[in-house]
Amino acid sequence: MDAKLPQFIISKQIFRWGSVNKYISSYLCATHFQISTENDQNQPYNIEFQSKVVLLKNELYPDKLIRVLDSTNNLNAAVKIFKWASLQKRFRHTADTYSWIILKLGMAGNIREMDFFCNEMIKAKCSYAEEALVPVIDSFVRNHRLTEALRVLEVMKLGNYKPSVITYNVMLGSLVKEGSDFQSVLFFYKEMVKAGIVPNIDTLNHLLEALFQANRIISAIDQFRRMSMKGCSPNSRTFEILITSLCARNQVDESVSFLKEMFEQRCIGDRRFYNITIPIFCQVSRPDQAIRLFRMMRSSGFVPETFVYRILIQCLCENPELDEAIKLLEDMIETGLTPEADVYVDIVNGFCKVGQFSEARDFLDDNSISEVDPHNALLLGYCNAGNFFKAYKYLQKMVERNIADSFSWSILIRRLCENGGVRKTFEVLSRMIISSYVPECAIHSALVVGQCKVKKYESALELFYWVRAKYWLLDYDSYAELVEGLCHVAKLKEATEVLQYMSSSGCPLRASSLNVLIEAFCSSGKMDEAIRLRLLAFSSGTVCSPLAYTTIMHGLCNTNNAKYVLVLFSQMLVEGCALDVETYHVLLNGMCMQNRTNDCALLFGQMVANGSEPNSKALSKVLLFMAHHSQLHTITHTIEKLASKDEVLHPAMYNIVINGLLNEGQKHEACRFLDRMLEKGWVPDAVTHGLLIGTIGKEEIDGGTDIHDNFILQDKVGNILAEGLE
Repeated sequence: MDAKLPQFIISKQIFRWGSVNKYISSYLCATHFQISTENDQNQPYNIEFQSKVVLLKNELYPDKLIRVLDSTNNLNAAVKIFKWASLQKRFRHTADTYSWIILKLGMAGNIREMDFFCNEMIKAKCSYAEEALVPVIDSFVRNHRLTEALRVLEVMKLGNYKPSVITYNVMLGSLVKEGSDFQSVLFFYKEMVKAGIVPNIDTLNHLLEALFQANRIISAIDQFRRMSMKGCSPNSRTFEILITSLCARNQVDESVSFLKEMFEQRCIGDRRFYNITIPIFCQVSRPDQAIRLFRMMRSSGFVPETFVYRILIQCLCENPELDEAIKLLEDMIETGLTPEADVYVDIVNGFCKVGQFSEARDFLDDNSISEVDPHNALLLGYCNAGNFFKAYKYLQKMVERNIADSFSWSILIRRLCENGGVRKTFEVLSRMIISSYVPECAIHSALVVGQCKVKKYESALELFYWVRAKYWLLDYDSYAELVEGLCHVAKLKEATEVLQYMSSSGCPLRASSLNVLIEAFCSSGKMDEAIRLRLLAFSSGTVCSPLAYTTIMHGLCNTNNAKYVLVLFSQMLVEGCALDVETYHVLLNGMCMQNRTNDCALLFGQMVANGSEPNSKALSKVLLFMAHHSQLHTITHTIEKLASKDEVLHPAMYNIVINGLLNEGQKHEACRFLDRMLEKGWVPDAVTHGLLIGTIGKEEIDGGTDIHDNFILQDKVGNILAEGLE
């Protein structure tokens, strides 16, 4: 087999298959084994070589050689020892000694020398060579050295050895697992068939997986249907590949149909199949199929692992199928597995989701749950339902049973604050302190939110100052509420202090809150402060949204500082912030204000190319600006893209474009836009019509009122008719 490898394999430095025997000449063989001690005096490994040779001179046999080589630290010295042994009379290398040196060279990436010894091994016709090389291939595969494994496999074939289908499957599976491109996998599969190896179901499964990885769904399903023609029957791994691959592509119904086919064929899944497919169906919210597989798993004698129970119970609670979830919990306990607290939390959340709070409470009592998290879940459920009285009563019960913590109190206090119940909050806080629980940062964060909800921003600010004095930190939402609240009462200095403290603590601010603060500064004309604020927020990790940039750019334009818009725009690009329609609008406005026609044309083209459509006001402004500077012809292609869409260009805009192109000498382009206009049932205004038929000369336009002043007029058929009668 002297076939040439395709480019994808050559790029991985795999030598051309079948050419190994070509580049190793008899001369190379001879010189490879010459040991020139004169040239090796300066080699760092020479001392180790000499010491090892002393050990072997009077006792040289294969096992002893392998032990000495194992104790040799330097690979070059080991190779030299191996070559020295080759020259000794009455000694012949065995398959074991060759496989040792081949493995070491391959693991070091020395493919050339590895190839040489592979061929020497084949020429020596060592006994049990095939049995010795197969583990070498396995070792290469386990260590992700597929190039070396492929070389050894090919040399075996050249030596008329016939590796088993298992060895080929190991290689094929590794190619797929390593994410090799499909052409590499297909090439190896074809070479395998050419070598007379009959593919088995494992081979076809690897090929099926490779087809899915290459997103060849139709071909993969066709390959599955052809398995019987190749004498193979699908196994659980086959259906696992089908189900997981289809679910990953949101083709859930198709995966269910294959699962049904698996049942019909009476194909029995193994433990791996169930451990993978049950979570997959849970992730795509198909508890019916997940529970069906679970029952099959149990009937097959497999005991599910804890994570299978956990994800299945969670899925059932979310849907919600609580009776089935509780049965699974009982089954889990019967098998000797101890449920984690999260499992009970999921069931409690399921009860709360459907408003069955009494059932949730009974469930916790019946199971004698002493962990705090499930009880906190029920407490949170009461609060989310707005039943604060029962939440408080249940919290008291938790305190009496000594299963409450500070977070339990913060749950109730936070929800009361978020709903404006500040008075009740302080009553609960007093009870908390009396019960010997110390208020933590979460409590103070909740109090700040509560004060902001009732618009007591001064009190919230005092709380913040107290927390700052303690070098404590509030939570993310509390800072956001406080900053936005201070902006509403025009306390921008204080809001900036909050942001500065957050920044020094490495705490980011909510993007929407930053927008509120920046807008407040821009509205008051304090552009320097707004820009510094953006830099401060960026240093704390706060993400600046396009709205923040747009707000500052608007402010710069409104304060006659449009020349700085491009600077901010460049910073926006450097920080990787996406451009939205409003950002494009303000940038185009800035370009127009600075008379930057080239930049305006480029930006306008980029905007439309990215799928953004300017509104009527922005589009009219760009068209008038470019027409005024006789540059409409530079954006004709972009205008045509917009004209191809309905309700983007209105008649007045067509008049601007047609008139402007005529003035620029682009009569052909102007006529094309006129045709588009007439196709829509619109007619040009009097000025444009006069230019088209020649009744208004260019001299008249240049000498009279600016022609663009007339573009805002609506089309009037009567005017055009009157013009024609004249």
